[in-house]
Amino acid sequence: MKLYWSPNTRSQRALWMLEEAGLPYERVKLDLGAGEHKRPAFLAVNPMGKVPALEDGAAKVAESAAICAYVADRATDSGLAPPIGDPDRGRFLHWLFFSAGCVEPAYMQKAMGWTVDRPSMAGWGTYEAVMDVLDAALATGPWLLGDRFTAADVMIGSDLHFGVRVFKFVESRPNFEAYIDRCTARPAFQRAMAINAAGV
Repeated sequence: MKLYWSPNTRSQRALWMLEEAGLPYERVKLDLGAGEHKRPAFLAVNPMGKVPALEDGAAKVAESAAICAYVADRATDSGLAPPIGDPDRGRFLHWLFFSAGCVEPAYMQKAMGWTVDRPSMAGWGTYEAVMDVLDAALATGPWLLGDRFTAADVMIGSDLHFGVRVFKFVESRPNFEAYIDRCTARPAFQRAMAINAAGV
């Protein structure tokens, strides 16, 4: 597998995911300042010209949640995704895609000062509703699926780590802090952060 990435981007999610999965992979760092993400060779992998993106033989995958789902299903012995037929698979998919579908737009609402006059028309509802739902989901823990750490925790854990601790525009809550502590204590998370910091 080949991961196209750049430091200090959403690539951090894919790095963490691949480190959790334990599958061999090659990192191809793109220089965003030089426009390498807009070149035809990369646009064939991700037409949006964004990182991360993953190439696995003939398979090409972009979007963080899709990469996490793909890698989790490839790493069949990792336990990072409940298999098809497992009742937990539904909730796993829910949280995996809650990140892009609800958390990211809620963060944009908060960061940009948007008002949502008709929450029923916004796919995420409101920033406050998203944060309350996450808070409730993390109250029982330790992970989104109870004792089972999955790719969904990579997505949501990354969101909260960056929102609460890095960019600091998400208000701290006890359940968020405890969950972030558990995520950042994972050796795979620490390896991914070291890769990101080294930029290699």
